[in-house]
Amino acid sequence: MLAMRPDCEGCGKDLPPDREEVLICSFECTWCRDCAGLACRNCGGEFALRPTRAAHLLAKYPASTERKFKG
Repeated sequence: MLAMRPDCEGCGKDLPPDREEVLICSFECTWCRDCAGLACRNCGGEFALRPTRAAHLLAKYPASTERKFKG
């Protein structure tokens, strides 16, 4: 199951689990469109759109609260 990380690793912008246009790589590095670029800055992997999680499942399977932005 995806961690659904809560922030962009590039700028720290909040990226809620229902937000579309969030990009992730195969390691789940998480980026907003503005910071993503052509490949992941952490691992060089290609990006895919992060799927959203159905609202009725968020209570049972909540998104991660671990923030990755290092500032």
